[in-house]
Amino acid sequence: MGADDGLVNTLKRVAATLKQADVPFVLGGSFAVYAHGGHSGDHDVDFLLREADVERALEALVATGFRAERPPEDWLVKVYDEDRMVDLIHHPLDTPVTDETLADTVPRVVEAIVMPCLTATQLMIHKLLSFTEHYCDFTRGLPLARSLREQIDWDRVRKDTAQSPYAEAFLLLLERLEVVA
Repeated sequence: MGADDGLVNTLKRVAATLKQADVPFVLGGSFAVYAHGGHSGDHDVDFLLREADVERALEALVATGFRAERPPEDWLVKVYDEDRMVDLIHHPLDTPVTDETLADTVPRVVEAIVMPCLTATQLMIHKLLSFTEHYCDFTRGLPLARSLREQIDWDRVRKDTAQSPYAEAFLLLLERLEVVA
């Protein structure tokens, strides 16, 4: 992955703090891809949690030395560990994080801490649904698809992204490149 030790330590501090505060969370984004053994080049940390748990999470994190920020986007809040940013996302892709989201996970050991991670299938679905007319960089999805292809339920990906022409085009590309059948 190439993430610096500082960011890894930040991830561990956030996860440990949320666990101690009994705030349910799921690791998402590039570190979840990494946790599944996949290739990821991003250098940020994303956690998903229910909107109802945001205040409790912020209180616990601020109490342990993080700085909180409420950006204009209404689907997340951020915390900072010095200059290292962590996104606490409660509405990814305009969909609220629910108990079902929290249940659709797998436990993974991430840098010696066991934590719930989005499944490889959910990570692929999130990536495909992030493609829009304003952002459609398939080079960000290809490493994820290639490195986690055996762990992904491709039928579910097709079903859950059927409304997106960008996802359809990406899936066709994967078929033509023989990444998936």
